[in-house]
Amino acid sequence: MTATLSTAQDGALTILGPDQTDLLRDLDRTITGWAAGAGAREIMPPPVYPLRDLEKFDVYANFPHLQFVGGPLDVTGAPPAPVGGAFASRDVDPPFLGLPHSSCYGAYLYFEQQSVAPDTTITLINRCFRNEQKYEGLRRLLSFQMREIVAIGSFEHTQDVIARFTDRIERFAKELGLELQKEPASDPFFERDSGRALLQRLSPVKYEFQADGLAIASVNTHRNFFGERCAITVDGTGEHAFTGCVAFGLERWLAVLGDRFGGDLQEARAAVNAAAA
Repeated sequence: MTATLSTAQDGALTILGPDQTDLLRDLDRTITGWAAGAGAREIMPPPVYPLRDLEKFDVYANFPHLQFVGGPLDVTGAPPAPVGGAFASRDVDPPFLGLPHSSCYGAYLYFEQQSVAPDTTITLINRCFRNEQKYEGLRRLLSFQMREIVAIGSFEHTQDVIARFTDRIERFAKELGLELQKEPASDPFFERDSGRALLQRLSPVKYEFQADGLAIASVNTHRNFFGERCAITVDGTGEHAFTGCVAFGLERWLAVLGDRFGGDLQEARAAVNAAAA
């Protein structure tokens, strides 16, 4: 059972029930096991970041429609009270915190101004927030959990990690009886007229793995965009690091597994653990 929270848009937020939580935890343990097998160490990011940090990645220029920001209440006078479930803009001081829409930003900020080994791999999970046009149960939520494996260092290393996890995702889905379509997609990280934008058009840098039309995982090549923005360099070369990531929307996996097993989440959980083994 999923409990729906009251929001401006029905179905935007949910509380996962015990069976859903058990399945999500087992899914995450499976993915973190893959990450550990690839030599990844885990970091733990905060749920929000200073706007100035997310601004480095052009999120407010390239993804403005998805963003949520926050600031403290103005309590210089009488404490304000929400009306109709919302505070008036005058009741809130200027926002200075950003709610991330992807988990991997924490990896680049963690290594900011550092030099890394050419085969650096880490993993992290975070709450992500997206201002969608509509919400659809577990398939599309305002807040959801995203597990990522991030490769930082040489370009060859990023491509090796992406190839390895592409194979993992496809084999895992096959063992679970999920039909996946690997579809090219794009993220507007690069300015339209830049050389990297041209490369993105010639060779897609993002692929989504879709089940029943829903992207449940993706692999992403960022070239050295984040390396430059966070001044991350590679040991021995001094060049800006290349990055790539593999992302899993955990609640979306719950949605497609629930459909696959006719709502029997205990059966789905047994299948996940058998496939992981």
